[in-house]
Amino acid sequence: RKTLVAPEINISLDQSEGSILSDDFLDTPDDLDINVDDIETPDETDSLEFLGNGNELEWEGDSADLFGDGGTEDGSATNGRLWRTVIIGEQEHRIDLQMIKPYMRVVTHGGYYGEGLNAIIVFAACYLPDSNLADYHYIMENLFLYVISSLELLVAEDYMIVYLNGATPRRRMPGLGWLKKCYQMIDRRLRKNLKALIIVHPSWFIRTVLAISRPFISVKFISKIQYVHSLEELEQLIPMEHVQIPDCVLQ
Repeated sequence: RKTLVAPEINISLDQSEGSILSDDFLDTPDDLDINVDDIETPDETDSLEFLGNGNELEWEGDSADLFGDGGTEDGSATNGRLWRTVIIGEQEHRIDLQMIKPYMRVVTHGGYYGEGLNAIIVFAACYLPDSNLADYHYIMENLFLYVISSLELLVAEDYMIVYLNGATPRRRMPGLGWLKKCYQMIDRRLRKNLKALIIVHPSWFIRTVLAISRPFISVKFISKIQYVHSLEELEQLIPMEHVQIPDCVLQ
């Protein structure tokens, strides 16, 4: 905001020196000519200062890079919440990024394998939320939308998923319903391009969940599942230089 200061003017009605009715002003009307172009006025680039009486204004803006691989996305923030709008299965969904921020490390890009853009997607179950949280179902609802939309952004051609099951307590293991919903919402292209699902450090519980899941999972998908019992064994299957292994899994 620019403040325009008016010159000091004597507005007395007599014709004394300095008055607007004095002879100096009346005899020289040319001196009163004003060049509008010379007047300093606010332009479109000037910011405006608003007095909101203490009320916060809702705003929208671009969110930060969430993936670390250069991918960016548009977001909007309302009342301190950051939202992301995604299209999954031709339907629009909104993801509450503020609620799932502590759990975003659950899915990361692990580099590429073979020739071309064959992506390695790492899913670390140890970063999942505890099931005893008050907002657990709301968090998981937004988290699975985040995972599915992340696959859409990270996968260009064929890909594999490395599921790090180690160091994950039972209370953080995803339920059967959550896994079923994720599988059903995966686009047909993503299902077809998935070449392998490698489960590292498989527990009895995860084996049981997969066995129970057979009725709604295709035979082709079941055939892509591989069990790996150590990181050394995993290193023989895929390049590991860009795979982020959590410390708890390393231990």
